[in-house]
Amino acid sequence: MNVHESEKMAGLLKKIGYFPAENILNADIIIFNTCAIREGAQDRVLGNVGALKKIKKKFPNKVVIVCGCMTQQLSVAQKLYSTFPFVDIILGTHNTHQLLKYLEDFKKYGKRILDIVEEGEICENNDIERTSGKNAWVNITYGCNNFCTYCIVPYVRGREKSRDKSKILEEIENLVKQNQYQTITLLGQNVNSYGQDKEGNGNFNELLNDICKIKGNFKLTFMTSHPKDLSFEVIDTIANQEKILKEIHLPVQSGSNKILKLMNRKYTIEEYLKKIEYIKFKIPNCKLTTDIIVGFPGETETDFMETCNLIEKVRFDSIFAFMYSERPNTPAIKFDGKVDEKEKNRRVNYILNLEKKIQKDKH
Repeated sequence: MNVHESEKMAGLLKKIGYFPAENILNADIIIFNTCAIREGAQDRVLGNVGALKKIKKKFPNKVVIVCGCMTQQLSVAQKLYSTFPFVDIILGTHNTHQLLKYLEDFKKYGKRILDIVEEGEICENNDIERTSGKNAWVNITYGCNNFCTYCIVPYVRGREKSRDKSKILEEIENLVKQNQYQTITLLGQNVNSYGQDKEGNGNFNELLNDICKIKGNFKLTFMTSHPKDLSFEVIDTIANQEKILKEIHLPVQSGSNKILKLMNRKYTIEEYLKKIEYIKFKIPNCKLTTDIIVGFPGETETDFMETCNLIEKVRFDSIFAFMYSERPNTPAIKFDGKVDEKEKNRRVNYILNLEKKIQKDKH
């Protein structure tokens, strides 16, 4: 998602004559498009922005911009504004499409800008400088309504909004006509819930089938699926449509029903496994990947071993494993039963080693 939004900002800048610089010293404009999903991501941003102090002192005409999920948190944006006076423009997630206006205002008046908008509308922006090779990202939804107790996304991305299907199909048709993209990847915090907020727009399954009707030589994939909303109908479509890649990323997060309930994931392990079994039945060669969070508050050794047992049972092709990271404003930050860092580190490494063993056995 962040990569694609950076492509959009690069496209806007290209419209007024800018092009990518080889390094920071050669850049007239330096943009940090930030992530806030884990604390480590924010720490790296602060370190990288701080390193610009000397460069900005030597080259005061360089424009430094920080935007994205991290700065959508007003308290973080204000702290950044006061701590780093050499940062010229600070935006959030909902107003980066107005980048050129903010840039023009800054150059015209010479005053620093901090503008965080609470909620934004979908802005159709076709000025995209695509940087992901033979893959083209296409947003179908923005925001999230799930409110998992560990996740900051609904607070920095806003409520879920679906794009008009006609706009999505038009964008993909234009991409296919260019004959330079082998893969179209649909993007959303939860692609399965596409259309639920928009009457008469159809659902995710209908969107997949409509895209597959587009003539041309391309493959279709998507990220990310939420297990509670992945329908058997969608699994059938993936199995039956030749253009759709046989791969599904289905984040389970934990193998313990107790932890899933605390996480507000809205499914049980039994429900999750039914969908996995159906996928393996309908698409025997399907590549299955997942996300795991270890060390969530209240996770005991028994809960952790239930996660390991699930991994052994499903035998995922790949696992993205993370240590739980406290995020501001999320309910989990107040939960009891916190797991210490050393134990979280042990658990995440145990899972990564288990993943390697499964991969070795499979391949």
